[in-house]
Amino acid sequence: MSLSGGSPARGGGLYVHVPFCRTRCNYCGFFSQTDLRPADALMVHLQTEVRLRGSPGEPFDSLYIGGGTPTVLPGGMLEEMICRLLATVPLAAAAEITVEANPDDVTSGLLRGLRRAGVNRLSIGVQSFHDDELRFLGRRHTAHQARAAIGMARAAGFANLGIDLMFGFRGQRRDRWLRSLDEMWAWRPEHVSCYQLSIEADTPLGRRVACGSLARVPESKEHSFFLATSQLLRARGYQHYEVSNFALPGFRSRHNLRYWRRAPYLGLGPSAHSFDGTMRWWNVRSVTEYAAALGRGLLPVAESERLTDEQVYLEQLMLGFRTDAGVEIPLLSGHPLGAETLERLEAQGLLVRRDGRAVPTLCGLALGDRLPLEFVS
Repeated sequence: MSLSGGSPARGGGLYVHVPFCRTRCNYCGFFSQTDLRPADALMVHLQTEVRLRGSPGEPFDSLYIGGGTPTVLPGGMLEEMICRLLATVPLAAAAEITVEANPDDVTSGLLRGLRRAGVNRLSIGVQSFHDDELRFLGRRHTAHQARAAIGMARAAGFANLGIDLMFGFRGQRRDRWLRSLDEMWAWRPEHVSCYQLSIEADTPLGRRVACGSLARVPESKEHSFFLATSQLLRARGYQHYEVSNFALPGFRSRHNLRYWRRAPYLGLGPSAHSFDGTMRWWNVRSVTEYAAALGRGLLPVAESERLTDEQVYLEQLMLGFRTDAGVEIPLLSGHPLGAETLERLEAQGLLVRRDGRAVPTLCGLALGDRLPLEFVS
């Protein structure tokens, strides 16, 4: 890929950002808008962006349609958008094709359309099976709608199903969280994402924290929930392969692994990010500006960056230590104080050596982004 030609790297992943939602969740910092009127033109804009970026060297091996809320698109627009993309952009024969879905958008007709379009992986944003928790988070669906959506997905033939859940927010009780995990387990989803609530500044929850009307959850409670979640899901056969992600064997998210491995990917749509192995760039965070740039025959790029060697090193650590693959030991040992730091963290039970790599233990994963900083301080 490049900013000028925009040709994706071989075997890359393709991400499409659908920047529309009916309502905004209280915690969400991703770009989206609730005015759905420009949605009708999205397909044309995406095709224009693809044309301006040029032909890829080889087919993409994954397609991920996220947002926003892709399933908010009216009528059969989502199915048509996917079909047009697949007719325009080459995809490998066995490509993973994922669509994010909101439970109250899910109908049997929508799911049949996604299956016809070639979608083979569905990720449903459940977040909780308790209505009061859903209201706190600002979700527009109910627990009943979440259960119905999962049931319809299974009935429609989705054999690669992901469920998103959220923990670590004020008032959430451990026993109720474990009940949500139990209810999730009843459906045996192939993939589970358990995200710890992150308070973003420019969100309703962020503003409540800033003015003092909402307190942050103590770190000890977050840690307790994290450990309990991992222990329970691993006991049920899931692999804890990334801080927030669990999968049954053979069902790790192929697309998201690209991000954690720093592999190339191309992003289409407003605010979408791209990476070619050397440079990163991201599109404008505005539907209007995105459309205007494409209308002038220009790529809708807002900014780009080329990382320094030190930034690359830190990124390799930050992403590697989020996964069960860890980081190559020579990468650590070749850095000042790297070998000494590795021995110290190993003695503390935060890292283990496995097949020439330093792999985080469960306690190491729980430290999140702090573990890599030990190697650069």
